[in-house]
Amino acid sequence: MRSTYLLSACLTLVLARSRSAGPMNWNPLGLLAIRQDGPAKDVGGYPNSPNLPPPMKPTGSMNETSDTDRLWQNLLAAEWIVWSFYDAAVRSFNGTSFTTLGLPNTTYQRITDIRDNEAGHLRIFQSQISAGTVQPAPCRYDFPFDSSDPAAFLALVTLIEVASMTFITGLTQQTTNATARGILAAVGQVETRHEVWSLLDVWDASPFSGPSDTVFPYPNEILDVTNRFVIPGSCPPANPIFPNPSQNLPKVGVAAGTETVAVGATVLLNFTEPDNQPRFATGKQYYAVFYHAIEIVSLPVHTDSWPAEAISVTIPSQFSAEGVVIMVLADAEGAPTLYSVVAGPVIFLQQPAALGTQVI
Repeated sequence: MRSTYLLSACLTLVLARSRSAGPMNWNPLGLLAIRQDGPAKDVGGYPNSPNLPPPMKPTGSMNETSDTDRLWQNLLAAEWIVWSFYDAAVRSFNGTSFTTLGLPNTTYQRITDIRDNEAGHLRIFQSQISAGTVQPAPCRYDFPFDSSDPAAFLALVTLIEVASMTFITGLTQQTTNATARGILAAVGQVETRHEVWSLLDVWDASPFSGPSDTVFPYPNEILDVTNRFVIPGSCPPANPIFPNPSQNLPKVGVAAGTETVAVGATVLLNFTEPDNQPRFATGKQYYAVFYHAIEIVSLPVHTDSWPAEAISVTIPSQFSAEGVVIMVLADAEGAPTLYSVVAGPVIFLQQPAALGTQVI
């Protein structure tokens, strides 16, 4: 009953947002929190979170960035997004915001706990960046919820945590540094606990994603998806590009009116950035490459009639309806190399299934 009520509330809020309730622009330094429809709101100075270190400037001589430092820089920049997301929620809501949705009276405290866990991750990632190497500072962020719609925030929690687990898994594959692998595994365990809490307490859903979470080999492409929350031009000039390196691939969504992205569903793709559209060579075969758990399935797609006709893909029915399915478009079967990917990725959330189309 609880999950049914919450899903209904969530879908109502996400699909039929009032024009007077625009998303929140969030500055994690606490300088401004802006509603798009109203004046800036002063929210004070640097957030007072018990584990949160202040942004640090490079010290010593500026060294050439190593692969391991680049990994930590990418993670730190991503973690600023995740921490700011939860901190915005802690500042926007209170206990009643969630109990009115029929959720346990511990929900707000759990969100606060997660915010403080993410603050600890900031501290960990900062501590791993070598002296003399830039430590990315926070940007300003635009999250599609405000104090009137806690259900929209809760829908995004699942996407944020799934994305976190996916890029951490990918970075673990990518690095050869044993210390980094150990830290990533430990942090990934905590992110998993966050997602399990959300599935159990918020959505009253199974916490299990099958025998393995989804493994995706190109973590920077997942990190690039989180750039959707960064306000363009808001990052400090000294920050390195995020992610580094970035392919700036065309972003992929689904056509308006799509009802489900569950396994077995056929969906029409929508490339969401007018100024960053894919380029398909005439007569060349392209593939939709799907990742679920440790499985990879490639299906040919027809691109010769695009953009006059939308590209159609069918999410493989042999996958279990658990966790997430990740898809990219590639110019080679199986997307065997980073640069074989020509668009995406897109994350098809499988549980709770009703949220799948709402968080793309």
